[in-house]
Amino acid sequence: METLHVVSPEGLEAVKHMDAAPRLDSLEGKTIGEIWNGVFKGDVTFPIIRALLKEKYPGIRIIPYTEFPHAPGTDNPARQRELAREIAARVREKGCHAVISGNGA
Repeated sequence: METLHVVSPEGLEAVKHMDAAPRLDSLEGKTIGEIWNGVFKGDVTFPIIRALLKEKYPGIRIIPYTEFPHAPGTDNPARQRELAREIAARVREKGCHAVISGNGA
């Protein structure tokens, strides 16, 4: 009988799986950050989203995407990781309870 060695196409687990953060009960009184990668007209849509959220949740505080770092078109993995760390640090610094990351395409 011949023995065959098989390699799983799933590969090894490279990233530790984590549960998503629990949803906020409400956006009222919360601080929300806008994170934009420079794609799809965020400069047009974020102000609209911002106005609609402020109308629905008068006590909301929104930190605009212009106050967070971004690098449109970055395809350098090391730069992407560095940028993600910079954004996360700024989110914590500004006291954001949640972020809107991008806004659809």
